[in-house]
Amino acid sequence: MAIITLTTDFGYKDHFVGAIKGTILNNLPGISVVDISHAISPFNIQECAYILKNAYRSFPSGTVHIVGVDSELSPENQHIVVQVDGHYFVSANNGVISLITSEIKPEKVVELNIPNINSGSFPVLNVFVQAACHIARGGKLEVIGKPFDALKELRQFEPRILNNGKTITGNVIYVDNYGNVITNIQKSLFEAYRNGRDFEVIARTNKLKTIQESYNDIINFDLDKAQRKGPGDALALFNSVGYIELAIYKSDLNTVGGASTLLGLNYRDIVTINFL
Repeated sequence: MAIITLTTDFGYKDHFVGAIKGTILNNLPGISVVDISHAISPFNIQECAYILKNAYRSFPSGTVHIVGVDSELSPENQHIVVQVDGHYFVSANNGVISLITSEIKPEKVVELNIPNINSGSFPVLNVFVQAACHIARGGKLEVIGKPFDALKELRQFEPRILNNGKTITGNVIYVDNYGNVITNIQKSLFEAYRNGRDFEVIARTNKLKTIQESYNDIINFDLDKAQRKGPGDALALFNSVGYIELAIYKSDLNTVGGASTLLGLNYRDIVTINFL
């Protein structure tokens, strides 16, 4: 069964998501439509890329992904379809695809050219849905687009290696629903330079000397509950996709706060690792 996923910054208050799903189901009754996220911060390309990059690989090959962030057509923001890693991405040419596929070369890229369609102010519905349904039916990209070789590239922040390999500086690239702060420092890079040394993770005035493998690893269950670390304590861990993450154990942004608020960290802020 064909699958179409949706990743947008539309939220759920308005009619947009419902209209998109209804139109897909009218075109392809019985198809699976899967929401990846509709809570992307408005026009935040980097946030969209982080979420979609870490989700799309969990879907079967041949899945079609509609990317509804900064999608309005302009001479510098063309509508495209990119075939890469066995998947299809229907998006605007705003750089999000380059961030998602930074390590993989696209197999095919076309600029959409569907006859008798006006993208208007709702191109995800008027254009992207039509393209996605065509692909999901098994249609060829050449029928709905022409070859395109001007894929816009955005550069992600890259960690820097300083002090003859004794220091890694990275940046915050994402803040999740719990207020956990994800950096661009991957476990593989950290281990490549650690060489068995002790270390400290520094974020503003906060220092952590351990990186956990899970949130519960912060707790020493051999200690009495009154002596343990627990809710409200800060920790660093390697998250499920291999990045160093800073968190507050069992945090809640709506009540006590999370790492982003309690540690004073936001997008692009610097996080440093010193090997001792």
